[in-house]
Amino acid sequence: MNEPQVWTLLGVFAAALFGMLTLMTTVFLRVIRVEIGSVRTELRGAFGELRGEFRSGLSELRGELRGELGELRGELGELRGELTTLHHRVDSLDRDVQALVKRSFGVERE
Repeated sequence: MNEPQVWTLLGVFAAALFGMLTLMTTVFLRVIRVEIGSVRTELRGAFGELRGEFRSGLSELRGELRGELGELRGELGELRGELTTLHHRVDSLDRDVQALVKRSFGVERE
C-alpha cells in the first residue's frame, strides 16, 4: 500500500467514525425526547387526577361546612327566641317585684 492509499483509508475511517458518532447522537437524542415526552404525559395525567381529587374533596368540604353552618344558624335562631322569652320573663318579674314593693312598703321607686 502506498502513501495516498493510507491517507484515503484514514479519511474514510475518520468519515465513518464521525458518521457513526452523529448517528448515535441523533438516535440517543430522539430516545431522550421520547422518554421525556412520556414522563411529561404521565405527570400531566397524575396532576390531573390529583386536581380532580382535590376539587372533589373541596366540594365535599364546602357541602359539609354549609350544612353545619345551616344547623348553627338554626340553633342560633332558637337561642335568640329563648333569650327573648327569658328577657320578657325577667321584665315581667321586675314589674311584679315593683308592684310588691309598692304594696308592701307603700314606697314608690323613682
